[in-house]
Parts: sequence; C-alpha cells; structure tokens
Amino acid sequence: MMKKKCLLFSFLLIFSLSAIAQQTDIAGIDRDTITNYSTYKRSIGFAGLLQTRFLASLSDKVDINGKHFNDASTSKNTNAFLLKRVRLQVKGNVNDHFAANIMFNFAEFSSNPANKVLENAYVKYTLSKHFQVQAGQFRPFFGIEDALPVDVIRTFDYSNQYYAFGASGWQSFQIGLSLFGDVTSTGQMPIRYYLGVYNGNNRNESSDNDDAKNFYGRIEAEVAKKLIVGVNAAVGSMGNGQGDAWGADVVTTHKLGNRWQFSLSGEYKNGSNLSLFNTFTTNAPSLSKVRMHGFYVFPILRYNCNLPRLRGIEFSSRYEYLDLNYKLDKNVRRNIVPNISLVFADDFYAAIQTGVSLNLYDRNVPLSTTYDSHLYYLQLQVRF
Repeated sequence: MMKKKCLLFSFLLIFSLSAIAQQTDIAGIDRDTITNYSTYKRSIGFAGLLQTRFLASLSDKVDINGKHFNDASTSKNTNAFLLKRVRLQVKGNVNDHFAANIMFNFAEFSSNPANKVLENAYVKYTLSKHFQVQAGQFRPFFGIEDALPVDVIRTFDYSNQYYAFGASGWQSFQIGLSLFGDVTSTGQMPIRYYLGVYNGNNRNESSDNDDAKNFYGRIEAEVAKKLIVGVNAAVGSMGNGQGDAWGADVVTTHKLGNRWQFSLSGEYKNGSNLSLFNTFTTNAPSLSKVRMHGFYVFPILRYNCNLPRLRGIEFSSRYEYLDLNYKLDKNVRRNIVPNISLVFADDFYAAIQTGVSLNLYDRNVPLSTTYDSHLYYLQLQVRF
C-alpha cells in the first residue's frame, strides 16, 4: 500500500511538471527574448539570528529545564545565561526558477551537536505562485508555527505542542519533498495548498529508518479580510506502526486605531505519539491508543511607538493545553506565558523580551520534568 502511494505521488509530480512546462503563452506568442537563463537574476544573500537569554527557576527544587530534584540530585542548576539560537542562513538564487537555502544553528555545539546543527538544506524550484517545489531538509507546513519565519519568535519560544509533534516526526525539520502554491488567482478568495512526502525520522539522518514515508497535506484560506483558517492532515510512521495526525488553526489581525494592533492565533492538533510508542519494549499497547492532543491560543496586543529607536511594544500571554498520552495515562500540561517585548527595529530585527513561563500538571511525577514549574526569562534577539 505504501509503495503504491509513493508511485502515485511520483507520477503526479512528474505529470504536473511536464504539463506545466509545456504551457504556452495565452496569446500564443513566445515572449522570451533571453536565450540563456543560466545566470538570470542570480544572487546570494546571508541572514542570521542571535538569541541569548537569562533563565531563573521560580519554583523550589526545580531546575531551569523544569526537572524536579532532591537533596541527592547532582544537577541543581536554577539559573543560567544561555545561547538558545545562533543561526546563519545562506540563500542563493541560481536563476529566476532555482534557488537553495542552507541554515545552521551553531548554538547546538554547546551540547551534543549530533543530528542538530544543520537545519535547513533544500533546493527550491518556482514556476509560478501556483506551483513551487522544494526538496531536501525543511519544515513541513503542518500548522502556523511551520509557516512563520524561523528567525521571528514573538514570545519565549515555540509551543510545547510544536516540539511534541516534532519529536514524533509530524513537523519541525524533516527530509523530503514538498509542493505548494496558490490555488486561486488575483481577485478571488486567497486559498493556498501544501503537499509533501518525507522520511519522518527527523533531521540530519543519513537515511530513513524504514520503507514507509510520511505524507501530509494542508489547505489554508483567507475566509474574510485578515482572517486565515487552515486544516492539516498526515499519515506516517517512525519505525513502528502506521500513525496519523491532524489539526486546524486560525490567525486574525486587526488595527485598533492609529497606534494599536491586535492579533490572535490558535491551533489544535491530535496525533499518534510515535516517539512515546517507540519507548515500549514489552506489553506494548496498540498504536491507536498512544495519542496526544492539545491546543493553544496566542493573543498579541501591540502599540506602535514609531520612535526612532523604539518601534513598538508588544504584550502577549499564550495559553496552552497539552496531553501527551490522553487515552492511556491522562496528565494534562497547562502552560501560560505572559510576555512583554520591546521592539527596537522593524520586523523584529532587534528586540528584548521578558516574562514568565508557568507550567502546571494535573499530576506531578517527582524527579522528572513532569512537574509544576515556574520560570523567569529575559532574552535578547537580533536578526541581521
């Protein structure tokens, strides 16, 4: 069954490329006057992100990673300065159709860098706004956080949901092939599609860990002015069993007078917890019983100062609900992250953020990260 899906996907891709390549001008006239497109619009650009932070645990006997400890524990680190992200990105255009993107996160060298440092590494082919292909290592478009630029972080970090579904291969950096583009034309309700196939065993792996592949699809539509709704679905595996995941999300933005702006995003996801399922060695339950789900809402209120050195102030407070094993061992994690951002350069090219991350569990597990914790943070991020 999986081989048939792979063959069908390959056939559709080849057919689409050949059909589009054979299209002629609507008026029947060849408008091309360039005889060699090898270096047409060739360029190269560099970008980067530096995100450094200070963390302090506000909970008794809980370290900065949220792990509970006792007097006998060897690790009791309750405050620290850290480099969270030191990203360098290289973007190169071969011509008007072919481009490449490579991105490294050098902060990973501070810990075990195995399978971590290289993040983006893909080739992109753009025929038109309706048809684009990228192949290599990238983030599959499986929700709001995958569609946002990797170097713009509006609060403390990505959601816990993002990391949980990434650990099971549903999102975050994966190796494969993706098709995307606009469905509608100018003047119609904007609708955009995303389709893809990838290994599903996460980034920087030399090969897949099984013959199965992950398939995903996403449709998003701007159903009203400044109101975008998206739905996602995926099937795949991570070495054991065939699972699935799905979700829906919404993003809206509104101006409140000349200076104030309000934006709201929310997302729900439900999927097989493949990472947890792979930890079972004996008496393993059915994969259909090992599922996770969660949602978050993320309101942001921004005041545009428009001063020469201070461009804006953002107030936000993300609320998140997540349960990593809700069918077999329900233990809900609730996360509240009130945050204040001072934006010193447009488009978050320089910002200072401070706030607290409050984690509350239905049931604490001593000497583990499944434990109530409160964390203060102060971070500086600069894009260039």
